Amino acid sequence: MIPVEEALQTVLRVANRLDTVAVSLSDALGHVLAEDVLALEPLPPFPASIKDGYAVVASDGPGEYPVILESRAGSDATPLKVTPGTVAYVTTGGPIPDGADAVVQVEDTEEVTANPDGLKRVKILTRVTQGHDIRNVGSDIEKDSTVLKAGELIDCAEIGLLATVGLTSVKVYRRPSIAVLSTGDELVEADTKNLKWGQIRDSNRPMLLAAATQQKCKTVDLGICRDEEESLYNVFDKAFSSNIDILITSGGVSMGDKDFVKPCLAKRGTIYFEKVVMKPGKPLTFAEIKGKEGSKKILTFGLPGNPVSCMVVHARIAHPIKGDPFRPEYHRAVLKWALNDGTGRPGYVAESTGKQASSRLLSMKSANALLNLEATNQIILPAGTSVPAILLSDKVDTQNHSESTIDSSIRQSEPGFTPKSTTSSEVKVAILTVSDTVSSGAGPDRSGPRALSVISSLSEKLGGAQVVAKAVVPDEVEKIKDALKNWSDVDRIDLILTLGGTGFTPRDVTPEATKAVIEKETPGLVYVMLQESLKVTPFAMLSRAAAGIRGSTLIINMPGNPNAVAECMEALVPALKHALKQIKGDKREKHPRHVPHALASATDEWERSYKAASAKSGCSCSH
Repeated sequence: MIPVEEALQTVLRVANRLDTVAVSLSDALGHVLAEDVLALEPLPPFPASIKDGYAVVASDGPGEYPVILESRAGSDATPLKVTPGTVAYVTTGGPIPDGADAVVQVEDTEEVTANPDGLKRVKILTRVTQGHDIRNVGSDIEKDSTVLKAGELIDCAEIGLLATVGLTSVKVYRRPSIAVLSTGDELVEADTKNLKWGQIRDSNRPMLLAAATQQKCKTVDLGICRDEEESLYNVFDKAFSSNIDILITSGGVSMGDKDFVKPCLAKRGTIYFEKVVMKPGKPLTFAEIKGKEGSKKILTFGLPGNPVSCMVVHARIAHPIKGDPFRPEYHRAVLKWALNDGTGRPGYVAESTGKQASSRLLSMKSANALLNLEATNQIILPAGTSVPAILLSDKVDTQNHSESTIDSSIRQSEPGFTPKSTTSSEVKVAILTVSDTVSSGAGPDRSGPRALSVISSLSEKLGGAQVVAKAVVPDEVEKIKDALKNWSDVDRIDLILTLGGTGFTPRDVTPEATKAVIEKETPGLVYVMLQESLKVTPFAMLSRAAAGIRGSTLIINMPGNPNAVAECMEALVPALKHALKQIKGDKREKHPRHVPHALASATDEWERSYKAASAKSGCSCSH
């Protein structure tokens, strides 16, 4: 017998990449890239304005200037040149006219109405430096830079990048063709009525074919073969002369006198291993067979006949359970997410599905995980023991756990998200997704995974931040309040980010719940997020987000849009580390030197933002 990891490495060493095919952009989702993707042109291809405002010569400074032209996004008109003493009106994404080297946002200007000469004039209220609010050529993507690398899985974001660089087709690795065969004299088809003595319906083959289809592989159903050596040879001859890449058999690989799978494979190719140190699934055979004309390699997996042994895959979680003294065990379990996992913190809780016999398919019925229990002399692992596990599906048991649900996006990217331990100096962060859709399981949480990624990337700038808790609640004030109060008062979280529920719809109640629990408001944080979001969409003005302090915890309402979460966090980072230290009473944390602004106060600037944005209309779901 060989260990699981050795078996996996053996399979990967023997397997070769399949040939490549070109697929259209609309069919590329889920494929693996076969070649690097380069940007044939820079993005943006011209200097572009980040905001609605006026393109200026930075050295001119504040003052009153004539507006000599307009440069709008999408306009194909050739703009005139801006010279010292003149400005041009530009919209977000509009080309910067020649001669201009900075942009002053609309909020920092005043329109001059008394113009005897009839020319449009504007008063610039603030001084800016060269390059201010300008996206330079190639600032997003440089020409000839590598946008995606061979071997990357094409997901939704990758589709967007491919479209951005102008690709309508892409070269990917072909998905394998998989044939499935069940062996056993006792097996009959699933539609068989009135079973005879000793007969059972074949469950493995439909299950394995469904698993292959789920991965969008081509499948070949080889049916059921009796435990006869000649019959098995004939089926193998047919399979190995076809165009399949993988053959999976079920049954006939153990030590019985009619277990002919291994002898048949040994005569046709090379067997690399016959037993793996795991429970269930020990009698697992892996072989390499030459296909027709000897030019093609067919990977063959001889799986045990017991149905549960066919479903072993990989991932991680935690659970208390009985151990086995001799072999690692893959114990079927139901995974739940709870605001209290028994340690006073939110986390995943796993419950056994009961008797674990390999033949008991019912033990898989409600399971969404396999607990990876190492061989141990400790007969009973105590309740609360943290163990690795393998996530099987998106099935979630939410009974008595209505406060939160498992986030399917997190499960795919980081199966079994486990809160990390922190030191006293690290910033403890909690993420609360507020969504009826996600809470009910009707849709995935796209903002939660993005927030986790953002916190990870900004950890150093925040003083070593770690996400120690994550939950999903519906758009209900009381449930939002309960989560915020528990994390603030019991878990002493330093920073809580809520995602979503800050817009105009009747169910958007996150600000109301937040204001009900905070003790001090922090409007400056909301203002900075509004400014940042207005750079992207005028609908940002529809956000009703709140932020404030409860005890030693800072609570911030973030947008529900994944990209907006990243944008807002980037804008807040320069002050967050400083703010979190002040909340904890660190008197040494002094405000950085303040540079006077041409405007009278932050309040005036806030009002200007709303006045400028009020000329636009519409509705946004981003906030």
